[in-house]
Amino acid sequence: MMRQYELVERVLAYDPKADEALLNRAYVYAMRAHRNQKRASGDPYFSHPLEVAAILTEWKLDDATIVTALLHDTIEDTEVTREEIDKQFGSEIGALVEGLTKIKKLDLVTKQAEQAENFRKLLLAISSDIRVLLVKLADRLHNMRTLEPMRTDKRKRISEETLEIYAPLAGRMGMQWLRDELEELAFRWMQPEAFAIVVKKLGDLRERNKGLIEEISSTLSSKLIERGITAEVTGREKKPYAIWSKMERKQISLEQLSDIYAFRVTVERPEDCYRVIGVAHTSWHLVPGRFKDYVSNPKPNGYQSLHTTIIGPRHRRVELQIRTASMHDIAEHGVAAHVLYKDRINGFRQGEGAAPTETNAYHWLRRLVDTLLEGDNAEEFLEHTKLELFQDQVFCFTPKGRLIALPRSATAIDFAYAVHTDIGNSCVGCRINGLPRPLVTELRNGDEVVIETSSVQTPPAAWEQIARTGKARSAIRRATREAQRRQWSELGRQMLTSAFAKHSRPFSDDLLTRNISRFSQKTADEIAAAVGRGELLPQTVVGALIPEAASTTAPAPARARRNSYETRSEEGWFNVAKTIGMKFRWPGSAPAQADGTSQGLRIRGLKGDLPVQFGEGGAVPGDRIVGIMTPGEGIKIFQIHSPELQKFDNRTDLWMDVTWDIPEDSDERFPAAIEVSVPNAPGILAQVAQVIGDADGNIDTLRMVRRAGDFTTMRIGLEIWDLEHLNKIVAGLRTKPFVSGAERVFNGNSAGAPA
Repeated sequence: MMRQYELVERVLAYDPKADEALLNRAYVYAMRAHRNQKRASGDPYFSHPLEVAAILTEWKLDDATIVTALLHDTIEDTEVTREEIDKQFGSEIGALVEGLTKIKKLDLVTKQAEQAENFRKLLLAISSDIRVLLVKLADRLHNMRTLEPMRTDKRKRISEETLEIYAPLAGRMGMQWLRDELEELAFRWMQPEAFAIVVKKLGDLRERNKGLIEEISSTLSSKLIERGITAEVTGREKKPYAIWSKMERKQISLEQLSDIYAFRVTVERPEDCYRVIGVAHTSWHLVPGRFKDYVSNPKPNGYQSLHTTIIGPRHRRVELQIRTASMHDIAEHGVAAHVLYKDRINGFRQGEGAAPTETNAYHWLRRLVDTLLEGDNAEEFLEHTKLELFQDQVFCFTPKGRLIALPRSATAIDFAYAVHTDIGNSCVGCRINGLPRPLVTELRNGDEVVIETSSVQTPPAAWEQIARTGKARSAIRRATREAQRRQWSELGRQMLTSAFAKHSRPFSDDLLTRNISRFSQKTADEIAAAVGRGELLPQTVVGALIPEAASTTAPAPARARRNSYETRSEEGWFNVAKTIGMKFRWPGSAPAQADGTSQGLRIRGLKGDLPVQFGEGGAVPGDRIVGIMTPGEGIKIFQIHSPELQKFDNRTDLWMDVTWDIPEDSDERFPAAIEVSVPNAPGILAQVAQVIGDADGNIDTLRMVRRAGDFTTMRIGLEIWDLEHLNKIVAGLRTKPFVSGAERVFNGNSAGAPA
């Protein structure tokens, strides 16, 4: 383990003005905080933050960052608090350490939510100070280097997270060497057999091609010298993970790969890059479609280089990367090599001025955080971030020459949203390179894209499956939800207008706004939408806002109000010629009477004497329902939100207008299902059951559908009177502090089916 004086000497070697006393104080403080802790390997825990700090000294980072590395686990894993860090080392270092502290596990329901929320918190901290990212990447690198003592399942989980998030993030920040090492370590632990096979085959190939790299380097160097070009040529073998990825992507064997070897040509000036390309392309055959110019069009992370592939000596396919020394420095070390950290010795130090100049990669990160702030939840954001992280990109142009970088396979839809969210939401067509093309057309490098828009356009929900960028998917999802909300609120206003008219009173949004405190909604629009969705009855709103009508709209006892549900609109789904009450038994729900007959349920709006049954997910009185004529099966009744109805979107001829017709003396309960998320703690199930029992609900089935370390989601099949009764149970559960979430479910083995 590195000694205290060794760490200080490393920092002073590249920054003579570093605060030596601060470094010494942080070393001792962290060692004491972790003094009784051990790593999985049995080593003292303090060896980990010390090694993270050592990695950061290799990147020549400022003393505040080194101190942050020493302290980065203190708040999370010891009794140390943020206030103590601020007091001992200042608020700047305190903020950096807190940005690296994970959210406590008990705050979240699932492991996926925990990972997503921690990543969101990390990126928010990074957007305030890039040094948080550098410490986090160094932390992950040391953890990956020391992963062997961990359990196999934990090694795979950490490696998967590294491969999906941290390695691509290092790449997007321009730190290519770090990305390569993280990918190789993750590959080794996730797929040890594949890793061993690739390494062995590479060894065999290296033996067969002994001297090839030296021969190609020598030949290329000679040709450049002949043209008077000063350059350094170095060759290397591609990394095992890069080779494995290409084999997987193209479904070919290692022997079929023809570009295993890559050569880097480092020159003095940018114009020399193009001179080298001229020598290479006139000396050997160019592989078509393999020339890329990232010098005039840098990648978003600031990467600059010329790429080409030639058929070189020994008829081998050879990849060339041509760049200047400064371009190479940025390509390998990214933000860590940028001038913002080169300037630290000249005044950027703890408490000495504003944050340094940002890189292009940092601008990308800020845009990513903007997307985060627009998202609805952390898990959705994590999904979008993974889409954004991968490096394989195409570069397209607007008519005014603005460069738009997109993931490979991106479409014109993604391009429109990359220009502006409003452009994406209103786009109706596009022209690519001057020609009309469908919006789903995949874009290629160099395409010029013109987006055509319309003020009346709303993005179809199906676009979410077509889009490749997180920004586009998030915007489409929001627009779809907003369109649905508008539809429900419009329907709700119509229903409320009709309900108020029955009492000779006008309805207005202003009336709802003045009485907003009486409803569990935030705006008049949300109240109207709740009415449209059937979550709030128009009679309930009328009773709350018209005192003299309260007596006529007050809820009747549960068993005596069955005939109060008229849920279809005035026009109905279809014009039904006659209304016939048909009785049928819901399988497994209504018990037989003493005389052996079954309690009947009546539905209005059914044609003919056909068998009737409920579709998967069930329904309860108060739900808006629809009937579907199914050949050979009769009529199925579905709740209006049932996912099963999507199967009949294009068969409107099968849809029938139906409503509830429940006798006042009906004694029948109906099945519904809810999902409840609660902590894993003794007595929780009893408390949930108590809430349901107090509300006169009956538990029919119970199943644990998701179980994390600290939380469980249970699916409960209930027997209830009607929708109002069900809403009362769900609302009662949500008010309890031990319940983190409660909602009705319809999909799969949900409402009405054994869970």
